[in-house]
Amino acid sequence: MNTEPTNVEKIRGLRWSVAAYTANSVFVQLSFFGSVFVLFLSELGLSKTQIGSLLSLLPFSGLVALFVAPTVARFGYKRTFLSFLGIRKMAAAGLLLTPWVLSHWGSQAVLIYVAGIVATFALCRAIAETAVYPWSQEYVPNTVRGKYSATENIFASLSAFLAVTGAGYVVGRAEGLDRFMVLFAVGLLFALIALWAYSFIPGGAPMRAATAKRTSHRDLIQATRDKNLLRYLAGVGLVTLALMPTASFVPLFMQEQVGLKAGHVVWLQTGTLVGGLLSSYLWGWAADRYGSKPVMLSGVALRVILPLCWLLMPRQTAWSLPVALGVAFLQGVSAMGWGIGATRLLFVSVVPPEKKTEYMALYYAWVGIVGGLGQMIGGRALDFAAGITGRFLIFTLDPYTILFVAGLALPVVGGALLRGVRADSTVGVGEFAGMFLRGNPLLAVGSLIRYHRAKDERTAVTMTERLGETESPLTVEELLEALADPRFYVRFEAIVSIARRGPDARLTEALTRVLEDSEPALNVIAAWALGRIGDERAIEALRAGLDAPYRSVQAHCARSLGSLSDTAIAPRLLERLAQEMDVGLRIAYASALGKLGFKEAAGQVLIFLRTSQDASAQGELVLALARMVGDEHYFIRLLRRVRAEAGTATSQAVSALKKRMDEAQMDGDELMEVMDDCAGALAREDLERGVALMSQVLRLLPAEGVDESCAMILGECAERLDEFGAKRIEYVLLALHTLHACRWVV
Repeated sequence: MNTEPTNVEKIRGLRWSVAAYTANSVFVQLSFFGSVFVLFLSELGLSKTQIGSLLSLLPFSGLVALFVAPTVARFGYKRTFLSFLGIRKMAAAGLLLTPWVLSHWGSQAVLIYVAGIVATFALCRAIAETAVYPWSQEYVPNTVRGKYSATENIFASLSAFLAVTGAGYVVGRAEGLDRFMVLFAVGLLFALIALWAYSFIPGGAPMRAATAKRTSHRDLIQATRDKNLLRYLAGVGLVTLALMPTASFVPLFMQEQVGLKAGHVVWLQTGTLVGGLLSSYLWGWAADRYGSKPVMLSGVALRVILPLCWLLMPRQTAWSLPVALGVAFLQGVSAMGWGIGATRLLFVSVVPPEKKTEYMALYYAWVGIVGGLGQMIGGRALDFAAGITGRFLIFTLDPYTILFVAGLALPVVGGALLRGVRADSTVGVGEFAGMFLRGNPLLAVGSLIRYHRAKDERTAVTMTERLGETESPLTVEELLEALADPRFYVRFEAIVSIARRGPDARLTEALTRVLEDSEPALNVIAAWALGRIGDERAIEALRAGLDAPYRSVQAHCARSLGSLSDTAIAPRLLERLAQEMDVGLRIAYASALGKLGFKEAAGQVLIFLRTSQDASAQGELVLALARMVGDEHYFIRLLRRVRAEAGTATSQAVSALKKRMDEAQMDGDELMEVMDDCAGALAREDLERGVALMSQVLRLLPAEGVDESCAMILGECAERLDEFGAKRIEYVLLALHTLHACRWVV
């Protein structure tokens, strides 16, 4: 009976999986799947059609999965995988006898011999892979699948990087087939290490015979009726059809057309490995966080760029190798994104766990068919197009051009099909890509790492602050986590950090929950943050906050509603302003009404200003009135100038107003004369006389053609200037600002 291991056992076994995959990656690079093997076949004198046909045996063997899947399930996934993994390594060991076969029976015999080894290896590999796909779905928890794949690929890329670097040295410095035999022997040694490590991974027990039998007769056919699976297979098939031939024949393109040496061609794999290594964890982390599909489609989008790069590759120049390495780096990045995203999507969303045997068999067989066709068609196409030369616009034409054109078109169509696959992600590709374009993504990634490594509250607060400073969508999850942190100052800093960002639906929702909690210190800062963010989705929560049990919360909710331009709340705020006795709340209501430009509140705010004794409150109330009648920019600019040099600033403002009145051809010689006297007195720093003359100016202004609220403010300013003189300079500022904003002045 099939007994699935616990999550604890699964997690404990992941390190063995990583170790096995790491060791096996050395074998992969030094045997059938790296450029070493392609160069080895070329050294034997095989044509590109023959090379493509031989390489096609590896994916074509995937058809075996359709026939052996039930037997594999009954025998046990783990037992099957280990058995045929060992057999295929023994078959690969036969490559070491290639020079002996060549020397005794010639090139035709060696072709048949190598083909037999590849066929045997491919068959054993197909049976082993039929087992490993459902087994890996079992022993890798979905919650960490992306990060596991990334970790696995990081270690595998490091080992492969070392293997390829050494292989490039050996191939570049030695001659003949012996150099390849050395590399095959090293690869086989690591293959045995991988086999040993795989034996420690849990799970993969045999299925019950009845279940396996149903798989062969009914469920396999039913799986082909799953439209989501068929769409996934079609998309993956097109991308694979583009990937396989280019991956196999680009090394020959670099050697024949670009002019790189054999050792340098092998070293190009290091560029690919470094690209995969540096991007692996980011892709895996993103897949677990944002879902498989945006990662997968981003990899496809990057993959489309590669054929253009190959078509534009500089040839036979000193720049050829550096450019080729750069393109190889991009190839590694794209391949890792595609691989992690597509594999995770398959395991998490496409394949139901209870139907993993039949679904995985179909997937493996289909990818094998498409991959084999790609290898065969690619090799045949290269031989068919052997005579192509010339230029088209900026592109150099050669036999490989046809592969690159197909490599450009097929992933585009495949990506379009994959967009419709049901997935675990609510993030679109455009939104996902935008996350790395908004804010500072590099700083964000560094801050994420340091945030999770914070060991005490002080460090956690500092790292939370930096999360906000990045202004990157990549930090949303950590900010949400910080909001739920049991440490008060971490939560406090999280709110402040969120306020530094632009609107985000999840963060806004989280802040509204904080506003509704019973912790007044955080309620206040949450209300402020909601106003600063500027997300209208917070309006309803802020309106409810006006009835909070704490005045400080009510005040900040009112201010934030003003910042969010909630004009519908203005009548309610005006009513509260008239009835409220608390000074702080009244100032908040007045300020919010000013932000909203609610002119009907001018009378109440003027009364409040008249009785206010606090300088800061007076300043805020005057600003509220200034906002009701016009743009605050002029008022703030005038305020700053008055604080520096009151007489000069106000004199220049009066003179500017007189000039505009002249241009508007306003009547009143007496008015103009008084304005001249007012400007002169203010210029001489005679503020008392200047303020008295300004009061006279306000009374001489024509009453018709002016807004009612402007007339009310100017009338109040005239009375208060008579009462307070230069002691209440805010009335001078308010009068000048109102004169500047009134319609008949323009």
